[in-house]
Amino acid sequence: MSEERKEKVEMEEKTIIEQVQPEPQPPVRSTSQSWFFTPLSEHGFPVWSVYALAVLGFIYMLNPTLGVLEFIPDNLPGIGNLDEGVAFMLLWAGLVEYFEGRKKL
Repeated sequence: MSEERKEKVEMEEKTIIEQVQPEPQPPVRSTSQSWFFTPLSEHGFPVWSVYALAVLGFIYMLNPTLGVLEFIPDNLPGIGNLDEGVAFMLLWAGLVEYFEGRKKL
């Protein structure tokens, strides 16, 4: 009878310990790293599309049309350089995917 009692007490102690100890959580990245330094493939974007958009952003930044083809003309005050900013962010996303995405393999 005492062995059964010991087993029951041990079982109760294990359940209490399991309830008290929290489960280990995955490491959390800081907010500054969550978007700028995380590959977009981790957010569900296909890798090939990230690279394709990076190439388009790079070509747009080269400006092969010498300003003839502008999505937003640069002489508009306040918003004139937004298209170049978007092109730079596309290029940045491709670079992050290339360098940080390789670390995940």
